[in-house]
Amino acid sequence: MKYQIEKVRNIGISAHIDSGKTTLTERILFYTDRIHAIHDVKGKDGVGATMDSMELEKERGITIASAATYCEWGGHEINIIDTPGHVDFTIEVERSLRVLDGAILVLCSVGGVQSQSITVDQQMKRYKVPCVAFINKCDRSGANPDRVIAQLNEKLGHSAVAMQLPIGLEAAFEGVIDLVTMQAIYFDGDNGENVRCEPIPAELQALADEKREALIDTATLFSDELMEAVLEEQEISSDMLLAALRQGTLTRQITPVFIGSAYKNKGVQPLLDAVNALLPCPTDVENVALDLDKAEAPVTLSSKAEDPIVALAFKLEDGQYGQLTYIRVYQGVLKRGDTLLNVRTGKKVKIGRLVRMHANQMEEIDAIQTGFIGALFGVDCASGDTFTDPNLNLAMTSMFVPEPVISLAIMPQDNKAEINMAKALNRFTKEDPTFRTYVSDETGDTIISGMGELHLEVYLERMRREYKAEVSTGMPRVAYRETITRRAEFNYTHKKQTGGSGQYGRVAGFMEPVADEEFVFINKITGGAIPTQYIPACEKGFRACMAKGPKMEFPVTGIQVEINDGAAHSVDSSEMAFQAAARGAFREAYHKARPVIHEPIMKVVVETPTEFQGAVMGSLNQRRGMIVGTQDEGVMCAVEAQVPLAEMFGYSTVLRSLTQGKAQFTMEFNTYRQVPQSVAEELVKKAQEEKKSVA
Repeated sequence: MKYQIEKVRNIGISAHIDSGKTTLTERILFYTDRIHAIHDVKGKDGVGATMDSMELEKERGITIASAATYCEWGGHEINIIDTPGHVDFTIEVERSLRVLDGAILVLCSVGGVQSQSITVDQQMKRYKVPCVAFINKCDRSGANPDRVIAQLNEKLGHSAVAMQLPIGLEAAFEGVIDLVTMQAIYFDGDNGENVRCEPIPAELQALADEKREALIDTATLFSDELMEAVLEEQEISSDMLLAALRQGTLTRQITPVFIGSAYKNKGVQPLLDAVNALLPCPTDVENVALDLDKAEAPVTLSSKAEDPIVALAFKLEDGQYGQLTYIRVYQGVLKRGDTLLNVRTGKKVKIGRLVRMHANQMEEIDAIQTGFIGALFGVDCASGDTFTDPNLNLAMTSMFVPEPVISLAIMPQDNKAEINMAKALNRFTKEDPTFRTYVSDETGDTIISGMGELHLEVYLERMRREYKAEVSTGMPRVAYRETITRRAEFNYTHKKQTGGSGQYGRVAGFMEPVADEEFVFINKITGGAIPTQYIPACEKGFRACMAKGPKMEFPVTGIQVEINDGAAHSVDSSEMAFQAAARGAFREAYHKARPVIHEPIMKVVVETPTEFQGAVMGSLNQRRGMIVGTQDEGVMCAVEAQVPLAEMFGYSTVLRSLTQGKAQFTMEFNTYRQVPQSVAEELVKKAQEEKKSVA
């Protein structure tokens, strides 16, 4: 097949947990002849879905790492990335959307727009990714696509427009009515592979006409040609209508909505047609790089094959053959044997093997064309590195990486486990920017941090399975912070006299709380009270104190330091002396500034059957939770609350026993808030006990 960039689609499939992303991808691969048998996500047949290639994914029936594949449909090449739904693996969605041109937002016809759908939608907004929505699970009892479309408009602020109508719902769901071609579409055969088009059933004709009017009405905003045709009451062709809808979709001003049931093999083929017709090809999207030679001036990339190459490494995996780097080529063609420049390190790299990925299988290729996603072997780089032609000095903007909110101490059981654990941690931190690890100065323990309990649990399990590293875990730790609540002055003199030249430096000024900033340093020294060359040393000294607060040794945040006086000695002053003076000044003022401890507060959404609503709200209140609101959605009810992370450990077990296993919850970081006095005293007591046990 001849390569044409207009016929390339790079799409991601993202949604809330359990909306059916992986099931949908499995069907897409089946209908495009990439696989020849459909497997179940839950892996009951022992095989599991194609895209969930990790053992853990098959067992748990969830997606952990995003997987890339490609297929052909209607003369178009579609590169697909299936992303996880759990907020703990949010970086996988983030990095995928960073390099994709379009997306399918999958929604459950019963659950509608759920908490994680909102997070995914915000990520799409951040990278300006156009999307079409697919309302899945229309065969389930309680299915209501109309309500989901209303929620898309209200909760997400989309201008959602129905492209199809269901023929029957729940157990009677038979097929869909296409409002563009005005035909009823049925899916016959064992796996719905035979698409049959019929006239619209008489009883649905009036509703279909009304909905088509609404669709045309929305589309006229994006096409003058269509507007004229409507005003002159001409026949409106499918192509004209699709062209207008495509225009609206590309600018993110409308979201076309399709319906179906991936599990029951209904509605997937029309969705693939829509991907070809409505989602952007690489040239429809404006990709911008920053010119490092011209003070980071933005440069629009061309998507032309003949231009110098610009590519972005967005994901790393350490496989048995060395590091595999997923890469998206934005401009130029990447060929085997090319020499590229890694802009971050300034080093040149020679490209060896190039592959295309199909879940965990690979296919050797000679070149990755512009606009395509592929992978390289044996190139040492980090996630988010830009590779360019050696004559260019452009950098793509990197992706947003959220901060970890939870930590665990891990201890290897023996020497062998320690070596394997080090290997595993080295690999995981390289692959996943939200997974961090460090060694605690006080206890000497290895601490791992991540986005949630599930996130860390999965990595510990992978350590045991893939690296045979037996580790035991300590108590989970929460990322507390310290800050001050009032202004405090300092005037500190650092004097040290030993034989020879001594150390001398005086620093005066004040510190005060500042909102939304970690640390601000203001220099108001006049008349050379502190010589200019020592000012950076003062800032360095203050900044060094931010890593560990004098109160409880948590990181300090939200402080503004202003220095306005000081003194130096012609012989005894040095950078080291002023750093020490700044550290002393910080400690002197900090205790006067009434320091307090802040804790991470999580946004928790519990989805539960209505009869357990009271019990769920009670359980959240017991955990110092503040109920923000509840919403009834048919038989289910969503309770939203803000709960301190410290109180959320082990909540999934409690919730299951409260609701007979029928409720599920999601949580994501919301804000930092001051810890109540009683809890602060507990923390101080605990810290003192730990110090004693270490001593």
